[in-house]
Amino acid sequence: MRILVTGGVRSGKSTHAEDLIGGAPATYVATGTPPDREQDPDWAARIDAHRDRRPASWGTVETQDLAGVLAEADAPLLVDCLGTWLTAVIDAEGAWERDSDAVHDLVLARTDEVVAALTRCEQDVVLVTNEVGLGIVPEHRSGRLFRDLLGVVNQRVAAACDEVHLVVAGRVLRL
Repeated sequence: MRILVTGGVRSGKSTHAEDLIGGAPATYVATGTPPDREQDPDWAARIDAHRDRRPASWGTVETQDLAGVLAEADAPLLVDCLGTWLTAVIDAEGAWERDSDAVHDLVLARTDEVVAALTRCEQDVVLVTNEVGLGIVPEHRSGRLFRDLLGVVNQRVAAACDEVHLVVAGRVLRL
């Protein structure tokens, strides 16, 4: 089973995704860059809260090689989240200031790798992502670029999933 869980910030999507996996042995795939605890203590505290909620039977992999993890999975996976993965992809290539079409091509190529690996993965996979297209248009180019690209990533990954769950105010809508 492949499930994409989407929703706004603090909507309850990560908790819902964790509940979908349950207490059985699983691998938590943290796709973001580890925080600098001194520079961003709030982000570090947020990550600590996620770690503290996980069952002891879960392993953790911190990586941006999402396609690689999916290809080698030997236990159910919880991927949290596609938004931090997207940021890491763009950061790794130093692509924030590149032409929009070039960044789009980069992200599509990396997303296609993830979708292909997800389609072949024999383990249950729950992926968490942010729903960023429901608010105002961001003032800055990087915000608009991120919003637009994450929308494309979400669509492509959703097409490869069996279910999509939208979490709003802690309530789940199965789409």
